[in-house]
Amino acid sequence: MRKIIVTEFITLDGVIEAPGGDETSHPHGGWQFKYRNQDPETGKYKVDELAAVDTLLLGRNTFELFAGYWPGQTGGGFAERINQLPKYVVSRGLQKVEWNNSHILRNVAKDVAALKHTDGGDILVYGSATLVKSLLHHNLVDELRLMVYPVTIGGGLRLFDDNLELKNFALKYARAVDNGVLILEYQPVV
Repeated sequence: MRKIIVTEFITLDGVIEAPGGDETSHPHGGWQFKYRNQDPETGKYKVDELAAVDTLLLGRNTFELFAGYWPGQTGGGFAERINQLPKYVVSRGLQKVEWNNSHILRNVAKDVAALKHTDGGDILVYGSATLVKSLLHHNLVDELRLMVYPVTIGGGLRLFDDNLELKNFALKYARAVDNGVLILEYQPVV
């Protein structure tokens, strides 16, 4: 069975909203940007992470942001890889997708569970907060990777809401990068 790996940029106060800057109108959008070029290790981690999977799974908002940017990018290990990979977007509203090798799934519990049982390598989920919350609720996440940035932004979209669901995780990997970023990998304990 394929693994679903969720990867997130996250602040010390648990916010995942607008790390790049213009994803939403958050007043502190771009909080991850100043750390992006300070240490090449974080960039290498993201390139290696993408190279190790063979499918992307995205929520509608993240898919639309990516589809508006990545098809026009070339070069490097990241742009070519992300454009070539099969991409699945979970959406009840989208009727068609134009980005190369993209497909629509309608139901998280049914369709994503079925995708996990197909042949192939691991499946990577970027951002996609609403989708990730649903994947966690349905116990479909096999690994949670967090890049914790040493910044607080006082509020915004969080990965973990006050839903009172208890989920236990075991630490698989931890590394502190010179710029203060923590790379943490967890597996759910079932």
